[in-house]
Amino acid sequence: MHATRGDKVNRFLQTCAAMTLAACAGWSGAAPAAYPEKPVTMIVPFVPGGSSDITARAVTPGLSQRLGQTFVVENKPGANSSIGAQALARATADGYTMMVGSIGTFAINEALYRSLSYNPSKDFQYLTQAVRNPNVLVAPPGFPASTVAELVAYAQQHPGKVSYASSGTGSSDHLSAVMFRQRTGTTGVDVPYRGGGAAIADLIGGQVNVSFQNLGAVQSHIKAGKLKALATTGEARIAELPDVPTLAEAGVKDMVVYSWQGFAVPRDTPAPVVKKLAEALRETLRDPQVAKTLQGLGFEVVANTPQEFTRFQQEEVKRWKDVIGKSGITLE
Repeated sequence: MHATRGDKVNRFLQTCAAMTLAACAGWSGAAPAAYPEKPVTMIVPFVPGGSSDITARAVTPGLSQRLGQTFVVENKPGANSSIGAQALARATADGYTMMVGSIGTFAINEALYRSLSYNPSKDFQYLTQAVRNPNVLVAPPGFPASTVAELVAYAQQHPGKVSYASSGTGSSDHLSAVMFRQRTGTTGVDVPYRGGGAAIADLIGGQVNVSFQNLGAVQSHIKAGKLKALATTGEARIAELPDVPTLAEAGVKDMVVYSWQGFAVPRDTPAPVVKKLAEALRETLRDPQVAKTLQGLGFEVVANTPQEFTRFQQEEVKRWKDVIGKSGITLE
């Protein structure tokens, strides 16, 4: 039997915990004269086991080894990651509190919420975009359309009837569907669920028609024939699904979408601390074993600079503000 993504994640989390303890116990040098002089808290604004949590636990052993201190992952879920993000925004800007967040935390929420308890563009200093992965447009085998062109034609013939499952309003899979309809001039109905698992279950069961799902979440179902892949949302075809075209190849222009995770600290964190953390993060993410582990879980390592990540974050905010503004979607 092939290991499921859940099995891989569970083994991964157990390994990370052991590696962190070993890294800290094996540190033989004297405590550094400068930062960090005490343990660092790494906030994850989601429940354990998700992409941000996996990313956090992938780097903590390497950070501990490189910087000589314990990095403690603290899950603060709730309010579509706003609770954890607000905690970071209010934390002392000394480098002892950091966060790994998602495209929603750092970009979509700024455009989606009328009243947000933090400001992604003003409250944080960005360290590195850690990983990314494309979404995959999938449908159950019995759905009439098996290509993007067929889906567009079907949607045109059945206006407002095609149902798009998502893991929740404002999620990247939901907004990918909104963007897709904007780019193709079609209509449909959004069906938000409380999490990706429920959305995928109903998709496999045929209760909903299509969905833009994270690659790692649906890859095993595609290989098992429970779902069919119509296209991917990345810049190029992916090795895991070499026969599946990108949306651009399928005729949908200006629609490259990735789900991503990145690291940040409070806005006024001293520049030397930012530099030290960012360099340690990039070195850790590029470590062959860490990169191999993340790739095995469906992620592509980015590991860019603070300047590159800050520029990218602003581009993402602008893009999703445009999509959300045209759709009229807002949350309180």
